[in-house]
Amino acid sequence: MGRVPACSIRRRRYSAVVIAFSIPILFLLSLAGQTQASEYDHRYQDDGIVKLWVNKVFPYHNPQETYNYYSLPFCKPSGSVEHKSGGLGEVLEGNELIDSNIEFRFKRDVPKTTICTVNVEDDIEKQFKYAIENHYYYELFMDDLPIWGLVGLTSENDKEGLNSDQDYIFTHRSFTIYYNGDQIIHVNITSDPEGKRLVKSGSPLEFTYSVKWEPTSVKFVNRFDWYLDVGFFEHQIHWFSIFNSFMMVIFLTGLVSMILMRTLRNDYAKYAREEDDLETLERDVSEESGWKLVHGDVFRAPRHLVLLAALVGTGAQLALSVLALILIIIIGTLYVGRGTIVTTFIICYTVFAFVAGYVSGGFYARNDGKHWIKSMLLTASLFPFSCFVIGFVLNTIAVFYGSLTAIPFTTMVEMFLIWAFICFPLALLGTVVGRNWNGVPDNPCRVKIIPRPIPQKKWYLTPWMVSLMGGLLPFGSIFIEMYFIFTSFWNYKVYYVYGFMLLVFLILIIVTICVTIVGTYFLLNAENYHWQWTSFFSAASTAGYVFLYSIYYYFMRTNMSGFFQTSFYFSKTLMFCLGLGIMCGAIGYLGSSMFVRRIYRNIKCD
Repeated sequence: MGRVPACSIRRRRYSAVVIAFSIPILFLLSLAGQTQASEYDHRYQDDGIVKLWVNKVFPYHNPQETYNYYSLPFCKPSGSVEHKSGGLGEVLEGNELIDSNIEFRFKRDVPKTTICTVNVEDDIEKQFKYAIENHYYYELFMDDLPIWGLVGLTSENDKEGLNSDQDYIFTHRSFTIYYNGDQIIHVNITSDPEGKRLVKSGSPLEFTYSVKWEPTSVKFVNRFDWYLDVGFFEHQIHWFSIFNSFMMVIFLTGLVSMILMRTLRNDYAKYAREEDDLETLERDVSEESGWKLVHGDVFRAPRHLVLLAALVGTGAQLALSVLALILIIIIGTLYVGRGTIVTTFIICYTVFAFVAGYVSGGFYARNDGKHWIKSMLLTASLFPFSCFVIGFVLNTIAVFYGSLTAIPFTTMVEMFLIWAFICFPLALLGTVVGRNWNGVPDNPCRVKIIPRPIPQKKWYLTPWMVSLMGGLLPFGSIFIEMYFIFTSFWNYKVYYVYGFMLLVFLILIIVTICVTIVGTYFLLNAENYHWQWTSFFSAASTAGYVFLYSIYYYFMRTNMSGFFQTSFYFSKTLMFCLGLGIMCGAIGYLGSSMFVRRIYRNIKCD
């Protein structure tokens, strides 16, 4: 039997690797494709069927407290109900589209037509009155365009001043649909004041609708511009905040370059002198202090090495995922689709699991870690399972309230399968590669056997104070952008200025690195060589300030109330701050690590 050529074996291995990676990537892309939510090709023939999908109802001041549209006794379709299948992100966002079975035909006007008549009983009266008094809105979709309408109003909001103590419901919906050629551009809904009816037990409510089609010159690619608040997001204050953050970057980088490098140059010069008289040499030795004295301990393995390796690896994964997400949104304008941003982030996070394993595995091996499997497991599961615990609590609350935000069990299984069969193997592969390619210790200085005692220093040079103060400037660089992001998420505004977000994200990275370098240098000058965790927490404390700002925003900038909304607001903010803290902490540690290796490379280590 002939011997198989080595090149053939390599080709087979290469093909196997390509196939192994193609399957999960194609699966993830299929998830992204599901969330594009296209109504066929968005083109209609004259008199063709146009579907109206109902989605949810919600109190205006509590955006996360969403319920199924038919949780209110509106007209339900007869017969079987068609659901519009959405992607993973759409389900996680709490959307459930149901065919209304109301007849719409492309370019065909519809006069006032009865949908159904609802006999108001005591329980129906209570449901409608509760929704009206709590300012409930409903959300519909037509051709993937969202439509919002008010359920009703109380008499105190009635400008006509009729029956000042009564609740009214809008029973007539007037649709105005704008089209360009064979494509729908915009859908507007108005509640006819003549269709306003008193909600009273025993008085039937006749729900009606009418449709009017209007031509427009707006192009299809610009149809989503109607939902964008240009005056809010492109306000002069937003531009000023970007400019202010950019000036902060220039100031910090200049400060680091001028002060630190100048000091280090003097230290290097002192070490580089080869011919000194005995008196000068003795004086220099007696004056020797600061970061140079801890060269034998600065590269000592940090405490809780497994946890730090997992945090650094996860932070690198999150940083690349966020960067890739922002770039993809800028290129593809993903904000126009339901759930596309969430699904894209899941895809990016899953793909970059390899990076998390590579960074974590290399870091753990360089510090002579002995339990690399434990480190790999923690890296792959730390952030996902932290979010799962928080999400499980929220899901329990949502199920108890009967909210649409409750995640179905099948979606949970789908998420677990993505983690188990794609994210986890990529993290394992990255760990193996990182240990073998980036795991050889390369410290400039040899670590001494006996740790050097750390002298007592003033309170402002302690690690906890350096960590606490380290997050102030990074938070200051993103403070204004946090306001716009929070407002878009909690106050029904579509965030679309991802170019601004990209600039702020890059500024955050630079400011975080500069601040942690300064903090690390001060700590080493205080002869404290526990810089690894300090640099991580110094950068991660940015998330703590963001969470404090979220508390201020909740009480001062919103009208949210109730246990449901409060728990969802702070739990989702906690997940966001957890990811932000891990990401910033990893960036800070990696920047400080490069700085420490650079300064100790040019000194004479024993």
